[in-house]
Amino acid sequence: MDDATRTRIEAATYRRLIQHLMHDRPDAQNIDLMNLAGFCRNCLSRWYGEAAAAEGIEMSKDQSREEVYGMPYDTWRETHQREASPEQLKAFDQSFAENVGKKD
Repeated sequence: MDDATRTRIEAATYRRLIQHLMHDRPDAQNIDLMNLAGFCRNCLSRWYGEAAAAEGIEMSKDQSREEVYGMPYDTWRETHQREASPEQLKAFDQSFAENVGKKD
């Protein structure tokens, strides 16, 4: 597979992931994603900003979050985010400890 084709496939896969997380499954809470997979929508927005920076494009944290969330982050939170339960917070602490230092 040539690089241009690989890039198109990777871009399409990323767009499908965003579609799934933002539109098909907004009920999947970021803390649950972190607990299960060690990353969440905020991680995706950080990686997006880092990739933009690598291309010489300056992007604020708010701008990269809006790119990923498809709306201002505060709007997303008001619309979709629920308060984390004590169990979710405990699982997050464990997951975070396991993922600290791992390269994402």
